[in-house]
Amino acid sequence: MEELLKTNDLVLISAVGAMFDEAGIAHFVADANMSILEGSLAMIPRRILVPADQIAAARRLMRDAGLGHELTPEEGR
Repeated sequence: MEELLKTNDLVLISAVGAMFDEAGIAHFVADANMSILEGSLAMIPRRILVPADQIAAARRLMRDAGLGHELTPEEGR
């Protein structure tokens, strides 16, 4: 699994999840339960992870949806 994006925006996470479900792209929202530890302050961003063999398609879909600015940079991958 590779990190696709990191955000505190729950609406964005929901929208991306729905978009990936529709496109058949597997994904996992990591750190979703960290608010229990942090006291619900939303200080720890949630991460959307995608299998390595689907990361290119996920990135393309995000860019096509006008959400390319939300992506974790590709350098260092």
